[in-house]
Amino acid sequence: MQLVLGSTSPYRRELLTRLQLDFKTARPDADETPLQGETPEQLAGRLAHLKAASLRTRFPDSLIIGSDQVSTLDDLTPVGKPGTEEKAFEQLRAASGKTVLFYTGLCVLNTQTGAEELLVDRYEIQFRDLGDAEIEAYIRKERPLDCAGSFKSEGLGSALFARHQGADPTSLIGLPLIALCECLRRQGIAVL
Repeated sequence: MQLVLGSTSPYRRELLTRLQLDFKTARPDADETPLQGETPEQLAGRLAHLKAASLRTRFPDSLIIGSDQVSTLDDLTPVGKPGTEEKAFEQLRAASGKTVLFYTGLCVLNTQTGAEELLVDRYEIQFRDLGDAEIEAYIRKERPLDCAGSFKSEGLGSALFARHQGADPTSLIGLPLIALCECLRRQGIAVL
């Protein structure tokens, strides 16, 4: 069976490459607008499902991986990708001394059998108190403008944290590899 990553994210592609499996990438088609009353956890799961399902007809006889991530400040305020240095500064200033929660949805869809596994992994980042000069230096050095929360945990972003907690640190980057390996094993793909 062909393995398909339903994402154009370079971060997710790099993570899946770590498993040393052959795979293709494809752009999913999913409206990412939150539904009325939808929690961040529900949104992450729904979008992961929609991304995988949107590729079903293009990739028969495949295992399709859909993933999406939603982050919030103190589980209330949505935190997206900043896009600009000014917005990155604002996000990191707002996160100073607070907690940012990441909900990463994972859907593995077998288009041969119709079997689907869906889960949402939660990861928590507690920021230490940050000074303006530290924030500016971090943004200048790391350039995290395309990262939710304005940091890269796999890089210098660790210098911003007081602590972090979760089952799988790769979910923070956008694709929970521990859970994905379990799903793949259940679908007959041995990673090792």
